Amino acid sequence: MGMHEVSFKLRHECPYRDLSERFPRVSIREWHLQDCQILEVTAPDDAEGSLIDELQSIGTILHTTTDGPDLHVIVQSCACSLEESIVHTFERYNCVHLPPTLYRDGWEHYSVICFDEGDVSALLGDLDADREIDVISKTAIEERHVPHSSLVSVDTLFDGLTDRQLEALRIALDAGYYDQPRGASIADLAAETTVARATFEEHLRKAENKLVTNAGQFVRLLTETRDPALRPESRQPTPLQGD
Repeated sequence: MGMHEVSFKLRHECPYRDLSERFPRVSIREWHLQDCQILEVTAPDDAEGSLIDELQSIGTILHTTTDGPDLHVIVQSCACSLEESIVHTFERYNCVHLPPTLYRDGWEHYSVICFDEGDVSALLGDLDADREIDVISKTAIEERHVPHSSLVSVDTLFDGLTDRQLEALRIALDAGYYDQPRGASIADLAAETTVARATFEEHLRKAENKLVTNAGQFVRLLTETRDPALRPESRQPTPLQGD
């Protein structure tokens, strides 16, 4: 027994996975909405022409915007049959899918919550029977974490971050930029990339700002349920100088 969160990637026939394989720098996030799917597509803007043509062939483009060098497209699609969706396999093993599904570099990425370790093993065994699968992580969820909304997808925390911003965060973490003392400077980090120092710093600052903003709801939840002294109504205003 015991709850687990499992993240894995796999390959099987699906037009979105195929699209991500043909456009290696493209990320596709998929949500189910009644009888269709909503796709959020992030890509470098140099792929715009050919990618837009491909997306129009699989659905209706609802919105297009750019964020610096990145292109964002929202598509409504019914290309994949929901009756054949792999999500129904999760349900057969009493597992809860944590959307969105991520398609990248020819792989489908999923996260699920399982309420029994036996269900985890049975699900992975079923998927491995006729698909290429790679388990990325399997984490036990402690009881004391359940009230803090363990069913929230990790993807929510990184919502809105572009691939370049995520990569900037990864480079900073790997280089010890957030250690005390710092293991690297912004100039050191930028030197590991092909972009200018100012451009890299902009990617990193935007990533940090979005990450903190997305985490705000969880910070408020945790402070409400842990330490009464941290709640807004318990805090006393700090006197201004001269008061």
